[in-house]
Amino acid sequence: MVKKILTWGSIAFLVFFVAYRPESAAQVAKSIGSGLADLADGFTNFFTSLVS
Repeated sequence: MVKKILTWGSIAFLVFFVAYRPESAAQVAKSIGSGLADLADGFTNFFTSLVS
C-alpha cells in the first residue's frame, strides 16, 4: 500500500514540476542525461582498458 502511494505521489510531483517549472525540469533532465552519458563513457573506458 505504501509503495503504491509513493509511486502515485512521485508521478504527481513530476507532473506538477514539469507543469509549473518547465525550465527547471528541463535542466534536471539535461543534468541526469549528462550524468548517464558520463557513466556510460566511464564504463566504456574501463572495459576498453581491460581488453587492451
